[in-house]
Amino acid sequence: MTTRLGVAAAASLFALSLGVAGALAAGGSGGPPDSRDPNPIKKESGEPRSKTGQKSKKERKSEQDFRDGYMLAFQLVQAEQYAAAFTAFKQLDADDVPDVANYLGYTARKLGDYELSRVWYERALASDPQHVRTWQYYGMWQVEQGNMLKAADFLEKIRLICGTDCKEYQDLKGGMEGTVTY
Repeated sequence: MTTRLGVAAAASLFALSLGVAGALAAGGSGGPPDSRDPNPIKKESGEPRSKTGQKSKKERKSEQDFRDGYMLAFQLVQAEQYAAAFTAFKQLDADDVPDVANYLGYTARKLGDYELSRVWYERALASDPQHVRTWQYYGMWQVEQGNMLKAADFLEKIRLICGTDCKEYQDLKGGMEGTVTY
């Protein structure tokens, strides 16, 4: 299993070096981190649309490049290749996209850089104050810092956004109870 994971990580890093266009071909398929938001692109491009209102070919390619790069970076997170994932998310040049900023925070946290992690979590929340996954991950950051009162505040924010049955609430609650790690 470890050998397969190492080979997959090496293939992903090789794909990253080839550029986003070849990334999925070399890196395989993966899934978005949250099926509620399969398209993490939130910002509009400055590209003019055609008279029919459809996106230009260049704009569609740019969005596909972003999706491909995002999926590669997410695959690196799944393979626990956090340094490579951080680099891949940074190369997306989409710091204002909450999912990207959140994963920059997550990978920095996994690398032990809690200050940098905090900066990215706060950037994600500045971009989208209702970004439930960021509240969850930032809540786990609080747990790891020993700040259970702040983690409880974040758990309450999650409850207000999606209730007590959503995965983000359950995972942070489990993290606070010591039954879940992420």
